[in-house]
Amino acid sequence: MSNVEKNMIIELTAYDFAALLKGFVPANTRLVSDSVIAPPEVLEMLASIAAEIGAKFIPSAWMIVEEGEIVGLCSVIRAPEDGEIHIGYGIAPSRERRGCATRAIGQLLEWARKDPRVRLLSAETGVDNIASQRVLERNGFIRAGERIDPEDGPVIRWQASAV
Repeated sequence: MSNVEKNMIIELTAYDFAALLKGFVPANTRLVSDSVIAPPEVLEMLASIAAEIGAKFIPSAWMIVEEGEIVGLCSVIRAPEDGEIHIGYGIAPSRERRGCATRAIGQLLEWARKDPRVRLLSAETGVDNIASQRVLERNGFIRAGERIDPEDGPVIRWQASAV
């Protein structure tokens, strides 16, 4: 089975967010049975960000689906500027360290390289979040600096070209 068949990113719509918040799933998928993909307050925050960004830029959020199971989420988390989209992603705790995020970010890069509106992808990781740093490194992201986030503390900025 190829990675495309095993893992895929599927656009997440406002309807899908509403369904997930009610404990329902979009057609042809199922939820991880032993952990949440994101706490309700995170889903609500992501739905709000996706709605705001989606008014100007679509797609703005994706489900990370592996073998029919929604194992995580990926979103554009800041309004795109000058061809740069800033992404965030997360995997259900029980599905971490299985390569799901690495494959999903790889597919997101493939999508971005086909979309003429996108020239650069950026992301941030906590300085202690080695697993997330490896996801980005494996997909060709390079360190672009560090900053102090008011909520998350020290973070590393990452970038990957989409052209």
